[in-house]
Amino acid sequence: PDAASAGRRGLKNIALSYLMELDDKQSHALAQKQYDSADNMTDRIAALAALVNSNAPGKAKALARFYEDFSAEPLVIDKWFALQATARTADVAAIRKLAKHPAFTLKNPNRARSLIFSFCNGNPSAFHAADGSGYTFWAEQVIALNAGNPQVAARLARSLDRWRKYAPALQEKMRAALQRVAAASKLSRDVQEVISKALAN
Repeated sequence: PDAASAGRRGLKNIALSYLMELDDKQSHALAQKQYDSADNMTDRIAALAALVNSNAPGKAKALARFYEDFSAEPLVIDKWFALQATARTADVAAIRKLAKHPAFTLKNPNRARSLIFSFCNGNPSAFHAADGSGYTFWAEQVIALNAGNPQVAARLARSLDRWRKYAPALQEKMRAALQRVAAASKLSRDVQEVISKALAN
């Protein structure tokens, strides 16, 4: 744990991420080898992220193994959820499936942020899908969170507060999602304020 070693790990893991853009057998094997032989979390997470963002055949097995190895470490499992939420291969269907995982609960703010916030704010290509499925999912989660944790719900609600800056086709779907939240019963004052301001702007 020193600066020089951290620098070498950082450089190595950036190089791995670049090589994984090839998404071929050789790069898959390199990432898998690093994952299997990693003796520190930095290298293991970097290798897992490389696998998750690829079409490597071993990525599902690596994800399952990582969960098994660290299921007793809440902060590490938060990273596990976040990695999948921000993966370039993720979509709303994948996030809905993850939200049904036994380790996931909206009652835990950190866990909610690791999956829901990471998807809505950290995966723009999937969240802003042309079919509007990301916005539908967002509206459902804001309403669900409002019931148990209004402050977290209000922070998530801000994901669409700049909806007018997007293309008209997306604006229409964003406005529909905002209106759905606005029409929900028993909205907290914080959520109601965010949503009403977004619709008014």
